[in-house]
Amino acid sequence: MRARLGLFLAALWWGSLTGLGFVVVPMLFMNMGSPSAAGAMAAKLFTAQTWLGTGCAMLLLMVFNKKDDAVLAPYLSSAMKYVVAGLLLALLVEFGIAPRIVNARTLGSDLRFWHGLGSAMYLGQWLCAAFTLWRLASRSGANN
Repeated sequence: MRARLGLFLAALWWGSLTGLGFVVVPMLFMNMGSPSAAGAMAAKLFTAQTWLGTGCAMLLLMVFNKKDDAVLAPYLSSAMKYVVAGLLLALLVEFGIAPRIVNARTLGSDLRFWHGLGSAMYLGQWLCAAFTLWRLASRSGANN
C-alpha cells in the first residue's frame, strides 16, 4: 500500500511539473496578448505548482519515514535524497528566486539572470521528481 501511494505521489509531482513547465507556460506565452500578462499568470501557476510539489514531497517523506522495511530500503535511500532536494529547490524558487524576478521586472535589472536561474532550478526539481518516480516505479515493477 505504501509503495503504491508513494508511486502515485511521485507521478503526480513529476506529471504536474512536466505539464506546467513544458506545456502550459509555453502556451501562455504563445497565445496571450502580452508577455507581461502571460508572465503574471505563469507566476501564479508556478506558485500553485510549488505548493503541489511541496505537498507531494512532504507526503512522500511521511509515507516512507520507516526504514524497517528491508524490501523497500534500497530503493528509498536514494529516492528520498532526491525528494528532499526537489523540495528544497521548489521552496528556493518560490521564496528566493520568484521575488527577485518580480523585482527585476519593476526595476528592469537582472531579469534574464534570475529567470535563467529559476528555470535551471525548476529543471533540477523536475529531474529530482523524475528520479524519485523512476526508483519507485522500478520497485513497483519488481513486485508484479
